[in-house]
This record gives sequence, C-alpha cells and structure tokens, in this order.
Amino acid sequence: MNKKIEPGVLHKVPDDLKRALKYDADILERWNKLTPIQRNEWICWVTIVKKVETRNEHIQRMMEDLSEGKKTPCCWPGCPHRRPNAIKWFK
Repeated sequence: MNKKIEPGVLHKVPDDLKRALKYDADILERWNKLTPIQRNEWICWVTIVKKVETRNEHIQRMMEDLSEGKKTPCCWPGCPHRRPNAIKWFK
C-alpha cells in the first residue's frame, strides 16, 4: 500500500498528523484526494492551537470528519498564514 502523504500549500504535514493518517488507509486515501489548499487548512487548524490536548482533539476530529467526507474544518475562518484577512480571528 502507498503510504505517501500529500502536503499542503504552505504548511508541512507534522509528524503526529502523519502518524494518524498512516494509521487508517481509507482516511489517508481521502486526505490525498483533497486539494493542496484543503490539506493546508487541516494542517493549520491542527497546528495553530497551543495545548497538546487540544491538538490531539483536533487530530481526532479531523480523522472523524475526513471519514465522513468533509473536506475542510467546520467553522474555520481559514489559515491566517495564507489569508491575511483571517488573522483577525486569532490572537
């Protein structure tokens, strides 16, 4: 099985996210079919939080959402590193 993990546009896929994606072949396939911008949104959404516990919760939710066919994080204003107008939502 191909374990290649496609990247995002701006953000690299961090190791903890790689481990989660490699754990489930179906979710990895769904991940790789997302557009680079969609993958970037997930990566940023997971990594922008400060607490390890919150980051783990985001990874778990991402896995659940991907398994349900969702393509981007719900209620996410967008990556502030890619969209300057989204920065107002982050401190």
